[in-house]
Amino acid sequence: MEKAFSSFLLIVLLLLHYVMASSAMTKTNITTDQLALFSLKSQIISDPFHFLGESWSPTTSVCHWVGATCGSRHRRVKSLNLSNMDLTGRIPREFGNLTFLVSLDLESNNFQGNLPQEMARLRRLKFLWIEVLSFTGNRLSGSLPNGLCNGLPILKGLYLLRNKFHGHIPASLSNCSQLQLLSLLENDFKGKGRYIWVPIK
Repeated sequence: MEKAFSSFLLIVLLLLHYVMASSAMTKTNITTDQLALFSLKSQIISDPFHFLGESWSPTTSVCHWVGATCGSRHRRVKSLNLSNMDLTGRIPREFGNLTFLVSLDLESNNFQGNLPQEMARLRRLKFLWIEVLSFTGNRLSGSLPNGLCNGLPILKGLYLLRNKFHGHIPASLSNCSQLQLLSLLENDFKGKGRYIWVPIK
């Protein structure tokens, strides 16, 4: 009887440990996503409609922030849609910590600077929209990260039109083996393929 009770107690303790560890991991992961998005917010120099200022708060779950959608299983940010918000700023390196992100839409904003190399860590990303429409010219610039597709094996759509990217189109784009749509129109690329809008499959 004592041995059965000891076994039961051990099972209960192991189960309790598992539940507590899972809860701590979920909290850590949510915090990771929250910190990545706060990093983005800190790089925004203009939010004329106050989309992020009013919604993106440490007192609110990241899953309820404007533009963010979390997965039901892991409660991690799986989709971020900040399109048509007229935001001005830079995309921070910490964006690469949104490792459960499947879809990213930053269309019709005024993001400037380089596309961070850390974006290659978003291995689950399937659709990336960074279509910047601006009346004032220069926005996202620099060359495309050389290993962009090395870390994005399941990317299906890459839309980088109407920016100021320059240099050569990296050969590593061929590593996006599931890419179906690619748009690099209206950039300053050199060589062949600089006016690309391709439905690949």
